[in-house]
Amino acid sequence: MIPIRDYLPTRRRPIITTSLILLSTLVYLWQLRRGEHGFVHLVYGLGLTPAVLRGDAELAPELVLVPAWLTPLTSMFLHGSLLHLAGNMLYLWIFGNNVEDRLGHGAFLLFYLAAGLAAAALHTALNPTSRIPLVGASGAISGVLAAYLVFFPTARVLVVFPIFLLLTLTVPASLMLGVWFLLQLLSALGEDGQGGGVAWWAHVGGFTTGLVLALVVRVRERTPAPSPRKRRPGPWDRL
Repeated sequence: MIPIRDYLPTRRRPIITTSLILLSTLVYLWQLRRGEHGFVHLVYGLGLTPAVLRGDAELAPELVLVPAWLTPLTSMFLHGSLLHLAGNMLYLWIFGNNVEDRLGHGAFLLFYLAAGLAAAALHTALNPTSRIPLVGASGAISGVLAAYLVFFPTARVLVVFPIFLLLTLTVPASLMLGVWFLLQLLSALGEDGQGGGVAWWAHVGGFTTGLVLALVVRVRERTPAPSPRKRRPGPWDRL
């Protein structure tokens, strides 16, 4: 199922969502302008390579662009192909604006980055010796999908089924996102452990982190504030 749109209105402009899409697109255009050699250079220099991050391997000096500890952040804004970029930005555009509307601009940005960093951490933990760079916003966006599932489970999402003929259908967000996560989890459990291709565990890590954070937000929103304690009247109150 590929989402096309949802039907939830927003109260404020999705400034952060739009900015993240614009930034990721500009970075990808920058990658293309560097040519094939420069494209690969940026992927290795700004992507997250688990073995390098853990200190078990080193990049060639000419490939080092930022400290290794910064690559979990920089890797979120690079993409390996136009299809990779387009798919991620489609999901971010459809689901990010409503989550940003619910959390607020600043909180949404912190949420997005936290999910992305958690995704990178799980990927590194499960692929510690991998020398294949990880790039893409998928982990962070997976967290956004989890938050949408928590906040708007009954929202309707228009999806397309790219099998035989293009079949479109409107389904609840809980169904669409639940099936999406199940596919990510099954793919992660079935991977060969080489750390190449799609970083399924990064998707799982980002989604799980987003789920936990969104549940915390929802619980805090539903917890009533303590009522102020009444002050006992003093003798001066009678004056």
